[in-house]
Amino acid sequence: MLWMPARPLKIAPCLPHSALPQADWADCYQLSVPAESLTAIKAARLMLGYAPFWITGLMRLRNLIVGPLLGLKTAAHDLPEGLEKIGIFPLLSQSARQVIVGFDDRHLDFRVVIDVEDAGDVKRVSATTLVRRKILIGRIYIAVITPFHNLVVVAMMAHMGKRLKALSSPPSA
Repeated sequence: MLWMPARPLKIAPCLPHSALPQADWADCYQLSVPAESLTAIKAARLMLGYAPFWITGLMRLRNLIVGPLLGLKTAAHDLPEGLEKIGIFPLLSQSARQVIVGFDDRHLDFRVVIDVEDAGDVKRVSATTLVRRKILIGRIYIAVITPFHNLVVVAMMAHMGKRLKALSSPPSA
């Protein structure tokens, strides 16, 4: 059996990025997974469609603070009618190898880009977060949430990897 890291690796993001050319903050995590026919949309749904209770709690706390205090978008804000979402994020574009989710707000624009590429016997999944900080509140917001963001991305990618590994493992006798 091929060994794969249980935790995603933080790698250097590529800037500028076509998903948000004006981004001035970015990070990227990558994980190799055992999946023969993994598409970007499946990876995005496995990763972004699941949130453990502690992530849900953090998001609720974030929404309670930034919504009323700063007037920023929260999950409760109305998004355009009929817009497909993956987890809490509006789907902006998709192909077999890449999915882009995100939205623009008063303080910043952000995108999450999920890329899937062949890497021999495995697929390499990358999650790149791109942010264009528009005003001072956007800079402060990113500075405050970055440690939490890192924990959330690592946890969600690791969960995706575990689910894919379980799906690809032969049943035990």
